[in-house]
Amino acid sequence: QVRLVESGGGSVQAGGSLRLSCAPSGHTASRYCIGWFRQAPGKEREGVAAIATDGSTSYADSVKGRFTISKGNAENTLYLQMNSLKSEDTAMYYCAAGGWYRPLLQSEYPYWGQGTQVTVSS
Repeated sequence: QVRLVESGGGSVQAGGSLRLSCAPSGHTASRYCIGWFRQAPGKEREGVAAIATDGSTSYADSVKGRFTISKGNAENTLYLQMNSLKSEDTAMYYCAAGGWYRPLLQSEYPYWGQGTQVTVSS
């Protein structure tokens, strides 16, 4: 069974940084693309960043140059480093596994974590 657990969310002022962690179970990260998604109140869930099994990455235009997705030294740890945070980055952030062909499209991901809240105050 594929499980993903997010951590690292919190409250930060605009311009600050946070690092989110995702812990997929077993060999999930070597078998699936891992993506980060977010959903703000009243808005649809959107793809933020994704990393494929070969290490290639994809980013939403809104976060390019500010967010970095990476794999940790351990197979079952991934990160989303978020710098220069803006109030519009406030959302629940989810880690997901899947995404073979369209890495920022949520319908490509069958496995989801419970999410971690990020709040950016201006």
